[in-house]
Amino acid sequence: MARSWTFGKKIAAGFALSFVLLAAIGAIAYRSINALSQTSDSVAHTHVVLERIASVLSLLKDAETGQRGYIITGDESFLGPYQAAVPEIATTVNDLRELTSDNPAQQKRIGQAEPLIAAKLFELKRVIEMRRNRDVDQAMKAIQAGEGKRLMDELRGILAEMEREERNLLEQRAGEVRAAATGATIAITIGTLLCLLVVTAAGFTITRSLTSQIGAAVQHMQSSSGELQAAANQQATGAKEQSTAMNEITTTMSELRATSKQIAESAQRVAQIAEETAKGARSGEQTVSKANDAIGSIKRNVDLIVTHMLDLGKKSQQIGGILEITNELAEQTNILAINATIEAAGAGESGKRFAVVADEIRKLADRVGGSTKEIRGLIDEIRAAVNTTVMTTEGGTKAVDAGARQFSDVATAFRQIVSLVSTTTEAAREIELSTKQQSTAVEQVHIAVSNVAQATRETEASSSQTLQTASQLANLSRDLMRLVQPQANG
Repeated sequence: MARSWTFGKKIAAGFALSFVLLAAIGAIAYRSINALSQTSDSVAHTHVVLERIASVLSLLKDAETGQRGYIITGDESFLGPYQAAVPEIATTVNDLRELTSDNPAQQKRIGQAEPLIAAKLFELKRVIEMRRNRDVDQAMKAIQAGEGKRLMDELRGILAEMEREERNLLEQRAGEVRAAATGATIAITIGTLLCLLVVTAAGFTITRSLTSQIGAAVQHMQSSSGELQAAANQQATGAKEQSTAMNEITTTMSELRATSKQIAESAQRVAQIAEETAKGARSGEQTVSKANDAIGSIKRNVDLIVTHMLDLGKKSQQIGGILEITNELAEQTNILAINATIEAAGAGESGKRFAVVADEIRKLADRVGGSTKEIRGLIDEIRAAVNTTVMTTEGGTKAVDAGARQFSDVATAFRQIVSLVSTTTEAAREIELSTKQQSTAVEQVHIAVSNVAQATRETEASSSQTLQTASQLANLSRDLMRLVQPQANG
C-alpha cells in the first residue's frame, strides 16, 4: 500500500511520525519538570518553616536579653529588644501555624509551644514590673528561681523537635528532587535517541521510495519535453512568418487610414466653407431686401415731399393773390387819406384833427404797402425754392427708382447664389459623410488588423516562451536524473 502513496503523503507521514515522537518526549519532559518544580517548591517551603522556627527562638532570646539588661541597669533603653520582640513573636507563631497547616504533628507541637511562649512572656513582663517598682531583690530572686530557664528549655526542646521534623522532610524532598531530575534526564535522553532512530529510518525509507518515483517521472518528462520542444520550434517558425505578414498589412492599413483621414478633413473643410458661404449669401440677401425696403420707404417719403411742395406752391400763389388785394386796399386807402387831408385843409380849424387822422391812415397804408412788397419778395423766393426742390426731388425719385431696380436685380442674383451654395453645401456634406463612413470602416479594419497583429506577436512571444520553457524543462529533467541516479552520469 505504501507504493501507491503520493509524494506529499509520504512527506506528511514522515513529519507526522516525527511530530508524534516529539509530542511524546515533550509530554514526558513536562511531567518530569512539573514534578521537579513541585518538589522544589516543597523544599523552599521547608526552608521557610525552618527560618520561622529559628526566628521564634531568636526573638525569645532577644526579649530575655532585653529584660536582663533592664534588671541589671534599670535603664529603659535596654528594653528595646524586648519591646520589639513581643509583637514579632506572635506574628511569627501565626506564620508558622499557617505554613505547617498540612502537617498535624507540627500543628500539635505548635499547640504545645504556645502556652510555654505565653508563660515565658508573662514571666519576663512580671520581673520587669518588679524592677520598675524598684524591687530589685525580688526581681533577682524571681530570675534565680529558674522558672524562665525551665520554660526556655522546654521551648527549645519543642522547637528542636519541629526543626528535626522539617530537616527530615527537607532530606526526603531533596531526594525526590534528585529522583525527578534523574528521571527527566533519562526520559528525554531515551526519547531523543528513539526519535532520531525512527526519523532516520523514516527518512531513508521515504528517500528510497521517492528516488524511484522521481526517476520514472523524470524519464517521462524528458520524452515529453523533447516532443514539446519540437512542436514549439514549428509553432515559433509559423508565428514569426505570420507576424511578418501582419506587420506589412498593418503598415498598409495605417497609410490607408492616414489618407482617409486627410480626405475626410478636406471634405469637412469644404463643407464648412460652403456652409459659411451660404450663411454669407443668405445674410447678403437679407441685407439687400432690407435696403430695397428702405429705398421703397425713401421713394414714398420723396413722393410725399413732392406732394407737400406742390401744395406749398399753390398756397404761396393763393397768398400772392391775397397780397394783391391787400396792396390794392393799401393804395386806395392812401388815395382816400390824401383826399381826406385835402378836405380837412378846406374845412379850417374843425378839420385839423381829422387831417391828423387822415395822415396817420396814410402812413399806415404806406407801411402796409411796404410790408406787402416785402411779403411778395419772400413769396417769390419761396416759389423759386419750391420749384427747385420739386425739380430736385423728381431727380431723386428717378435715382431712387433706378437704385430700387438695381437692388432688385442684386437680390435676385443673391437668391441664385444662395441656391447654388446650398446645392454645393449638400454635395460637400454628402462627400464628408461618405468619407467619414469610409474612414470609420478603415479605422475598424485597422483596429481588427492591429488586434490580429498583436495576437500574432503574442503568439510569437508565447511560442518563444514555450520553446524556452521546453528547453529549460529538458535541462531540468537531466538535472533531476543526475540527482536521483548519479551513476547514470558516469
